[in-house]
Amino acid sequence: MLLEFTKMHGLGNDFVVIDAVHQNVALSPEQVRRLADRHYGIGCDQLLLVEAPSMQGTDFHYRIFNADGGEVGQCGNGARCFMRFVHEQGLTDKREVYVETASGRLQLVLEDDGQVTVNMGEPRLEPAVIPFDAPAYAQTYTLALDGDVLEIAAVSMGNPHAVTRVEDVEAAPVERLGPLIERHPRFPERVNAGFMQIIDFEHIRLRVYERGAGETRACGSGACAAVVAGRLWDQLSARVNVALRGGNLVVSWAGKGYPVYMTGPATRVFEGRIEL
Repeated sequence: MLLEFTKMHGLGNDFVVIDAVHQNVALSPEQVRRLADRHYGIGCDQLLLVEAPSMQGTDFHYRIFNADGGEVGQCGNGARCFMRFVHEQGLTDKREVYVETASGRLQLVLEDDGQVTVNMGEPRLEPAVIPFDAPAYAQTYTLALDGDVLEIAAVSMGNPHAVTRVEDVEAAPVERLGPLIERHPRFPERVNAGFMQIIDFEHIRLRVYERGAGETRACGSGACAAVVAGRLWDQLSARVNVALRGGNLVVSWAGKGYPVYMTGPATRVFEGRIEL
């Protein structure tokens, strides 16, 4: 199987994007892992498939696979790359599109400056939906980890996130605690672990250890989850600049009952073909 692909990134969170509208694409988890491998494949944090719509009122179907081959329901940085891809590849001339994902419908808007705004939908806080093992919703939960006890917020942005506040994001033990949080038994589908440093009401710094990928240079849904957590803790304003290792995103959330909006760049790196 010969596949044409485009390599893209959103703030260093990198993707292999494949047009499955004009190509017949059926990938096994092993093939996804090969494509994502940085030594034997193309190399990426996630693989994105652009498919024809299957739901009325949508323009495309959007599928996301982590580097370990597992399919997930959401990727905010990927959504921005998705919008730039379908526009640059001539799959649409619309500057606003709706895409179907495993987690629901997303609205993507290509801004005049080339950045992309994603309506990420309302955050889900109910433990059963995240999913997270807790008897009822709370603004904070305690999580026991190998002698450490963390205070976290648990949020779903279409994928599960555990957000903890740290004093200094660069000194945070992401490499040690990230894998322990990701596979904690209270998160039956694993979880993305966010480490947030609050600078002031309008600025945070963030690192994210993503399930199935490890620490990435940016995580769009993780940025949204962190802002939701900070808003619930009354420590952030409705519009926040999120500084990640790969660059900055702007996340806006008016509060419960409203969707989260994320704006940031998406960049095409190169195009190619690969034989599988």
